[in-house]
Amino acid sequence: MEKKDFDTRTANETVTVSRVEYESLQSEVTELRQKLDYLMEQVGLAKKRQFGPSSEKMEEIMMEQFGLTYNEAEANAYGTISATPEQIAVKAHDRKRSSGSVEDVVPEGTPVEVVEHRLSEEERLCTVCGSEMEEIGKEIRRTLKMEPARFWIQEDVYYTYACKACENRTGEARIIKTPREPSVCPGSFVSPEALAHIMTQKYVMYSPLYRLEQEYNRMGLKLSRQTMSNWILNASDTWLRPVYDELHRELCRQEVLHGDETTLQVLKEPGRKAVSKSYMWLYRTSGCAEHPIILYEYQPSRKAEHAERFLEGFTGWLHADGYRGYHRLPEKIRVVGCWAHARRKFNEALQVLDKEERKDSPAAIGECFCTKLFQLEEDFAGLAPEERYKKRLEQAKPVLDALLAWANTIISSVAPKSALGKALHYLMEQWPYLVRYLEDGRLEISNNRAERSIKPFVMGRKNWLFANTPAGAQSSSVIYSLIETAKENGLDPYRYLVYVLSIAPTLDHTADGWAAMLVPANAPDNCRTEK
Repeated sequence: MEKKDFDTRTANETVTVSRVEYESLQSEVTELRQKLDYLMEQVGLAKKRQFGPSSEKMEEIMMEQFGLTYNEAEANAYGTISATPEQIAVKAHDRKRSSGSVEDVVPEGTPVEVVEHRLSEEERLCTVCGSEMEEIGKEIRRTLKMEPARFWIQEDVYYTYACKACENRTGEARIIKTPREPSVCPGSFVSPEALAHIMTQKYVMYSPLYRLEQEYNRMGLKLSRQTMSNWILNASDTWLRPVYDELHRELCRQEVLHGDETTLQVLKEPGRKAVSKSYMWLYRTSGCAEHPIILYEYQPSRKAEHAERFLEGFTGWLHADGYRGYHRLPEKIRVVGCWAHARRKFNEALQVLDKEERKDSPAAIGECFCTKLFQLEEDFAGLAPEERYKKRLEQAKPVLDALLAWANTIISSVAPKSALGKALHYLMEQWPYLVRYLEDGRLEISNNRAERSIKPFVMGRKNWLFANTPAGAQSSSVIYSLIETAKENGLDPYRYLVYVLSIAPTLDHTADGWAAMLVPANAPDNCRTEK
């Protein structure tokens, strides 16, 4: 083959290179450009995550363009698709006035303390004639008063009684002692109310124990974090864990669940470094459950065997993200994919583009398809599961078919490592799980329910950062489970914990089902939040 040379001229010099060298340079330039594009995408996504809005709501102009460009062709091939949002009439409403009165913020029945302010006898004397003035009116100003959490000592006195008549007749007195109420932590001075308050401050308000220690010390209460930690561990293992186990058994009897997991650092984990990643797994009921259940489980790894062991006995559908560990679960557990994750990846591919490039981009088209599916779910929200199942087959399935056909036509022309390439490959890889929500009207289009439930733990982790020991991590999973399940059932976490910690020590623990009496679904009305 004849060797040809290429001249690369500049204003000052001419450089001659061979074809092989020229093609090598061109290949290197192309590779560097791809790397640069990838890095710029990552920088753009990082900026968006840090400074941009978290909402993934589609811009209306893009939805309109989606409808004009793709509606006609896809409708002919896959049925009628309306990608443009329907115009609906919105009933006029009155704007709620801004809060300007204390009655707007306090619950009904809040006690009122009246403080009257009168002039002294000398001040009521008229400066003109010296007569005493009379009251002719008054002005009332209402203010909201607060005070820090107060503490006091409760002294329980148990009296002993003796029958003096028996003593006089027989010489021996019959003695009876007033039964003592069992302690929530034997040998300790903590009460159910104090323990519930500490748990609520840490697991609902996300205040670490060292902050509580500092706050209590400023109030004069010399209560160490070690003491509070021991109380929490003791009560969790003794009284809350049996209730957790009862909820676990009830959870596995459901037919539709959601699952998720997040990282956790445990400092003193045997055989592992302090910086090792552990995991907090979450499992919860779906929207079709009569009584919601939310359970956390601590595990040292993300292996699928942990989920399989926790869900032993469960048969049904499990909503999850794209983590492959869920796909290795037994066949009796049918994994349902999350369209929120699929849409999020198209949204990330859209965010790395300049604004003028977004309107007609493939990333916008992919996100429009996903947004259309969510719009349909909003329309189906009030339907019964059977009716929702039929509507999905009629309206959502054609959109899914059109999306799959569109993705197949462009995936080969997109760089796999680009943001759009990752979105398309995620879509194709997860497709069998993403379309599974069509199989039953009780299933949901996304796993957002689990993501919302795991957020309280993530918020707490941002404050207390890590768990000291595996026992502490497991205790936290139990307490978080009862608190979040209580909140989901309309209960006040503090009042519910007081109820459990007060009643549990008094029950017969040898009887079957004693813990079932204490689950949130069976809590009394005084544990419910005030509307």
